[in-house]
Amino acid sequence: MSHQIAVVTRFYKEMWDHADKSLIPSIFHPDFTFRGSLGPVLVGHDQFAGYVDFVTGALGRYTSDILELVEQGNKVAGRLRFHGYHRKELFGFAPTGKHVGWAGAPFFTFEGDRVRDLWVLGDIHGLIEQLKANAG
Repeated sequence: MSHQIAVVTRFYKEMWDHADKSLIPSIFHPDFTFRGSLGPVLVGHDQFAGYVDFVTGALGRYTSDILELVEQGNKVAGRLRFHGYHRKELFGFAPTGKHVGWAGAPFFTFEGDRVRDLWVLGDIHGLIEQLKANAG
């Protein structure tokens, strides 16, 4: 396993699956950029840590399933499934306690040993449809 694939795997399986924000500095440059489907463009460790709190607060037992990772040069792309239990308001929907999930595709750009930029595209429409169905 290459260093970049190992970092991406650690990001999902150790940082996200356990909401271990202490790993952020070892994965990302201090002023890295993050573009996620669930929110605005974020810059730096503190803003990203707030996003982790938001997602894991809204979705209990949040988990990322890595389905595929592909590496080319200083970039890693993937196909994932994200899921958790809806426990706080999300997209205007009151918590239902139900399990929800959606597909996503992350694009990591490395500079040296750490990530400089991360862009995640997710099926937010599919997630909102699940929230809507669970609410009614």
